[in-house]
Amino acid sequence: MSLLENAPRTVRNRSRQLWAATGAALMLILAGAVHPGAVVHAADAKPRIGIVGTGHIGGTLATLWAKQGYRLMISSRHPSALKSLASALGPNVHVGTPRAAAAFGDVVIVSVPYGALPEVGRDLAHELAGKTVLDTGNPYPQRDGPMAEDARRKGTGVASAEYLPGVHLVRAFNAISYKDLASQAHRSGELIAIPLAGDDPHALAVAQRLVRDAGFEPVVVGGLARAKDFDVGTPVYVKLLTAAELRRELGLAGEATPGAPQSGKVK
Repeated sequence: MSLLENAPRTVRNRSRQLWAATGAALMLILAGAVHPGAVVHAADAKPRIGIVGTGHIGGTLATLWAKQGYRLMISSRHPSALKSLASALGPNVHVGTPRAAAAFGDVVIVSVPYGALPEVGRDLAHELAGKTVLDTGNPYPQRDGPMAEDARRKGTGVASAEYLPGVHLVRAFNAISYKDLASQAHRSGELIAIPLAGDDPHALAVAQRLVRDAGFEPVVVGGLARAKDFDVGTPVYVKLLTAAELRRELGLAGEATPGAPQSGKVK
């Protein structure tokens, strides 16, 4: 059985629609009825983003992406508290429950206290299955308890994958403070780097596009096991670095960025 067959019906339907649209577009190109550039433009359509946990990081990311024209659903356990933020961000931003946001997004941002990650993985397993998920949280033992100590030993890339099975996971936006996320976006000169780690090339390509559209420069450090290189407590954690500086700090200098996107398409 294929991964698509295991995915929720909404994901299967959307994927089949994308395949059908792509096939039809190719037929039109071959017939000379459509210029190839029109198909590229359609393929670059912005994915819908669901944000599970709209606190400091989640709320700042919502603000940055809303300014770039993304359709978003922000969420918390008390959705009514987010109505004023959604109203300020414009008509493309909706409010819902965490479950609704997970179902809404082609891409889902999980930005919750790390101790809540196991619950998110259990409760939203159906809505998240097969999707690209960006995990921004950091484990703090004083807040999250023994599971945070375990996550720090393993590295968050490995630990988060255990708590969020069945998704295409990318560790992202965990190594920058929300204040810097807000103030350094789209700065003049060289952009601030955001380190990424993930095992799925397509998910990394999507994450890189979202980082760029938020106003930063993505640096793919490696697979999920390499997320430990920019976890809380490392020398690069919450340190403002350009892409060249970050690569040098992590011993990646001279390496081509793995998983560099050719487009921002979502499966």
